[in-house]
Amino acid sequence: MRQRQQLEKSLTDFRRIERELEDNVTLIELGESESDEATVTEGEGALRRLDAEVQRKSIEAMLSGEADGMDTYIEVHAGAGGTESQDWAAMLTRMYLRWAERRGFKVRIVDESPGEEAGLKSATLEIQGENAYGWLKTEAGVHRLVRISPFDSNARRHTSFASVTVYPVIDDSIDVDINPADVDISFARSSGAGGQHVNRTESAVRLVHRPSGIVIFAQEQRSQHQNKDIAYKRLKARLYDLELKKREEKASADQAAKTDIGWGHQIRSYVLQPYQLVKDLRTGEQSSNPDEVLDGDIDLFIEATLAHRMRGGGPAEIADLD
Repeated sequence: MRQRQQLEKSLTDFRRIERELEDNVTLIELGESESDEATVTEGEGALRRLDAEVQRKSIEAMLSGEADGMDTYIEVHAGAGGTESQDWAAMLTRMYLRWAERRGFKVRIVDESPGEEAGLKSATLEIQGENAYGWLKTEAGVHRLVRISPFDSNARRHTSFASVTVYPVIDDSIDVDINPADVDISFARSSGAGGQHVNRTESAVRLVHRPSGIVIFAQEQRSQHQNKDIAYKRLKARLYDLELKKREEKASADQAAKTDIGWGHQIRSYVLQPYQLVKDLRTGEQSSNPDEVLDGDIDLFIEATLAHRMRGGGPAEIADLD
């Protein structure tokens, strides 16, 4: 049903754009024949707006996957390196919050685990908006930061890593079979907000799905039962996402972040010193304004990766960014 509606909308948009294109070309020709500069300028402006719309529609047409229209979870996990990586995880989390705000999407912070001195050990966001999963699925992988550390009294340059996992929010209409015997369950005291109650009771729930290696931690509710339900729902979503990736024959690449958070699985490098550059290691797309990127301006990377996937392209040949 959803795909049919999308197709009908696309056909309607195509016919409208085609009609407006013809009208404005005629308008420009009329203006030129009568030496009416204002009319020509008006027609050219309309054509530029149409061109921008066509570019947007081209990107949206790439979001036709089974789950692309769904809301999404996005998890950020600090790599090894203590405070440095935990601060980097917090910066990435803010980047995705700002990206969602720029688009007018709704965001709910599902879970946060604070760092020991600063930043975050991990964070889980739920982002609600049109094609949220389709847009953000390309962000899954390891992100690398190079900068002069604000935590190093000797002002040395540090390299930090954080991993990002993205999976769709699914509803009960999607059937995912989970064998309880495949899941290890443990309980712990919550480290999140909630006052003394969460510190006294073992309300946090940790699930380990042995066949896939997926680990889920839920602590946002005070009730152990509620957290268990939430954890199973997110496990169901992760398994559904894993199946989608297998169908796309990209499971090994897209699930690489489950292994070591380090050099081998990077998708993007953010260099703040000695020069300023953000470069995607899959497409070669780059920006010389890291501040804007870290403030949520990541559409150029997302769109380039979507287009790269549509073309069936392999990894770009990227020079080292030390």
